Amino acid sequence: MAMDVVDFEIKGAEMQFVEVELDPGEAAIGEAGSMMFMESGIDMDTVFGDGSAQQGGLFGKLLGAGKRLITGESIFTTVFTNKGQGKKRVAFAAPYPGKILPMDLSKLGGTLICQKDAFLCAARGVSLGIAFQKRLGTGFFGGEGFIMEKLEGDGLAFVHAGGTIVRRELKAGESLLIDTGCVVAYTSEVDFDIQYVGKIKTALFGGEGLFLARLSGPGQVWLQSLPFSRLASRIFAAAPQRGGSREEGSMLGGFGAGGLLGSVLGGDDE
Repeated sequence: MAMDVVDFEIKGAEMQFVEVELDPGEAAIGEAGSMMFMESGIDMDTVFGDGSAQQGGLFGKLLGAGKRLITGESIFTTVFTNKGQGKKRVAFAAPYPGKILPMDLSKLGGTLICQKDAFLCAARGVSLGIAFQKRLGTGFFGGEGFIMEKLEGDGLAFVHAGGTIVRRELKAGESLLIDTGCVVAYTSEVDFDIQYVGKIKTALFGGEGLFLARLSGPGQVWLQSLPFSRLASRIFAAAPQRGGSREEGSMLGGFGAGGLLGSVLGGDDE
């Protein structure tokens, strides 16, 4: 299926969104729930799988939906088609603080492997598939499991990741050791493996886990400074316990209104 060539503009700083400009007849596909706004004249349709599979008959629809179900994503995607006159815009918003990256698949060998929740939207014709980890160790300890998301085609795709994003170009034989959660995406020629940190004390008390991701060139790698799992764990750790509140930066610590001092002043007999 021919790819739609779309124009775009990424706006914002910490909480970004991307505006995709569609000519009459062009379409974009978006992750379910990612749409921010769309102009009148754009038709929204929810389909099984991705936009590239919808014209492949019932089997194509089921296959596309099955791939997305395996990766943990919704089995539906939404197709936004410009059925009006003139150019129209539709916007897709990032789900948490970070950056949106435009990926021109035609310049990346036609394939991009990324973490399962990285995909945000794409031009119609980009295929959303699955990539299996070939090594058992990588699947068990690589942070993303056996299955990652694979974007294929020669059009534009947009992925989202947390914090600051950095791209590294790896030469043949060059390797990079990375925290498993910080890997956002890499081109298909990159070799992805895991490596034990090497020391028991470091593994137990270093805070980096037992294994690191080892990515070897040639190819391109994208890294994120704030994986969503790390952000979520910090929020959970800072959340009030048992309905109380925390005094941030206070010497009283847990002795705030919801802590021991609060219990005493409030006459809590527990």
